[in-house]
Amino acid sequence: METILIIEDNSEMQQLLIKVLSSHYHIVSAYSGTEGLLLFSQKSVDLVLLDRMLPGKSGDEVLVELRQHTKIPIIILTALDTHADVAKLLLAGANDYMIKPFEIEELQARISVQLRDHAPQQKNTVVKYKKITLLPDTFSVTNGMKTEQLKKKEFEILNVLITHPKQIFTREQLYRKVWQAEYYDDDNTMNVHLSNLRKVLLKLDSDNEYIATVWGIGVKLA
Repeated sequence: METILIIEDNSEMQQLLIKVLSSHYHIVSAYSGTEGLLLFSQKSVDLVLLDRMLPGKSGDEVLVELRQHTKIPIIILTALDTHADVAKLLLAGANDYMIKPFEIEELQARISVQLRDHAPQQKNTVVKYKKITLLPDTFSVTNGMKTEQLKKKEFEILNVLITHPKQIFTREQLYRKVWQAEYYDDDNTMNVHLSNLRKVLLKLDSDNEYIATVWGIGVKLA
């Protein structure tokens, strides 16, 4: 399930968006530009809905900062609709925009299009290593008798390691490759994903190690 970060200071709009979108996406919400940037640095986010008129840092400023760290799709929510405003937003890195008030069905469609167009290209070839097989169509892994569902990023981490069997990845290198975003030294996201991934692999194959820690450097395929 993809994660959407909503940065919107209007509580009624926030609640509406959460209610409508939470059945299809994991939602993370912020009420200011500063809070939104902080949450983005802490969470794995697939798309941002960004209000332009925010307290503190404006949506324009947040857009510029986000584009310094990520290429994920950003949809601007704005009450301004002049050609100059729209051009400014697109040139600054926005992928799309919605003019308030908008139809929620159209927003849902635009979100779906952006996530589809920016989804990592997965090869549908089956990847095998030791006793497990990766199933890219479902982001799952199997030992032939039992199948475990992985989170999208966990699957991508494992796929990167297996397809680069001799390479040692620092956590920063692995994060950048999988999330395609800036890595923050105090970010615990990678450690959590690696820990969860190891637990799943242990369920499928208790006889073999798949992810080895190279002390002082990072991780590699065992």
